[in-house]
Amino acid sequence: MIPKILLLASLTLSSLFAITAHEIAQKVHDRDDGDNATSKMRMLLIDKNDNLRERELSTFSKDKGVDKLKLMFFLSPADVKNTAFLTYDYDDSSKDDDQWLYLPELQKVKRIASSDKSSSFMGSDFTYSDMTSRNVEDYTYEIMKETVVDGHKTWQMMVIPKSEKTVEETGYTKSIVFVRQDNFVITQALHYIKAGNKLKYMKVLDLQKIDGIWSILKMQMVTKKGKNTLHKTIFEFSDLKYNQDLKEEFFSTRTLERGL
Repeated sequence: MIPKILLLASLTLSSLFAITAHEIAQKVHDRDDGDNATSKMRMLLIDKNDNLRERELSTFSKDKGVDKLKLMFFLSPADVKNTAFLTYDYDDSSKDDDQWLYLPELQKVKRIASSDKSSSFMGSDFTYSDMTSRNVEDYTYEIMKETVVDGHKTWQMMVIPKSEKTVEETGYTKSIVFVRQDNFVITQALHYIKAGNKLKYMKVLDLQKIDGIWSILKMQMVTKKGKNTLHKTIFEFSDLKYNQDLKEEFFSTRTLERGL
C-alpha cells in the first residue's frame, strides 16, 4: 500500500504537470479574440508629473486565415489627426510582421523596419512590437507557480526569447506573465527592457465578455526605473463590435492615405 503522504505528493505533482507551459502559451495564442471587429479607442498618455495627453482613435481588425490585419486611425487631437497605422500580424514565426505608419504632414506612408519595432508607438509606453501578437515558437516558457490575481487563478510564467533577433525586435530580454486559468487571457505582465535598466508593467483593468468573446476594454502599461514611474499609457476601448462587414482590401496602404 502506498503511504498517504506519498500518494498526496504524487497527486500534487501530477496536477502541476496537467498542462505544460508551452501548451498554455499555445492556448493563449489560439483563444478566440473575435473577427471583423471595430471599436473606438482612447489613448491616455501620462508623464511622470501626471500631465495628461489624450488621443481618440477608430480601430478595425480582420482575420485572414491564421493571420490578423489591423488598422488604426487617429481622430484627434489636431497634431495627430489623420495619422494611420496598419499591421499585418503573421502567424508564421519565420515571417516578420509588416507595419506601416501614415504621416499626414509628410503625406507619406512609412514602413516600420524591424530595427524600429522596439521603439515607442506614437509616444506611448507600448512599442510597435507590442501592437502584434507574439509567435509562440519564438520563446521558451516555464510555469513559475500558480497564484491568484484579482480573485482569479492564474499561472505565473517566465517567458524568454530564444534569439537575439527577437530581443532586438521587442526590446525585452524576458517577461513574467500571468495567465488566467479560466480563459487563457494574459491579465498582467512584467517586461524587462534591454536598454536603460527599466521595467514595464502591463495590467488589464477591464475584461468583459462581448458576444461570447473575452474582450479587453481597458489596459495600461507603466514604465518604471527603480521605484520611479517614468510614464504611463492607458488604452480604453468602447463601442466594440464583432462580425462587422469589413473587406480585406480595406486593410491596405491606400486606405492609410485615403483615410476614413
